[in-house]
Amino acid sequence: MPYPPLFTPEEKLAAAKKELSLPHIVAICGSTRFMTEMTEADMRETKAGRIVVKPGCDMKSPHELWSDPVEAEALKVRLDDLHRAKIRLADEVLVVGDYIGDSTRAEVAYARSLSKPVRFTHPEVDPDT
Repeated sequence: MPYPPLFTPEEKLAAAKKELSLPHIVAICGSTRFMTEMTEADMRETKAGRIVVKPGCDMKSPHELWSDPVEAEALKVRLDDLHRAKIRLADEVLVVGDYIGDSTRAEVAYARSLSKPVRFTHPEVDPDT
C-alpha cells in the first residue's frame, strides 16, 4: 500500500498561508544605508495590499543596543538569521537601492535558492544579469 507523499515545510507553509487567506508577503532586502528608501518601499507595498517584512535595525547608526562591539557582533549574527527567516516566510523579495554589497548579494542568492521571485528597485544591480 503506497503512502501519500509527505509535504515539505515550504509546502505546509504555503498551504497554511492559503488557508488563512494571507495577503502576498514581501521581504525587503538591501543595504541599511537605504533605510529611508526601504521605509518608502514598505509604504508602497503596504498600500498595494501586501504584508511587508524588512530589516528592523540599522546597525550602522549608533544605538545603545549595539554599542558594545562584542555584543554587536553577536547581534549581527542573530539579525542575519532573523532576516533569512523573513525571506523564507515571504512570497517574494524586493531589493531596494542602487548598490548591492556582500550581505544583500547573499540574501538574493538565498532567496533564489528557495525559488523566491526577486524584484529590484534598480534592476541594473541584479547580480545575475
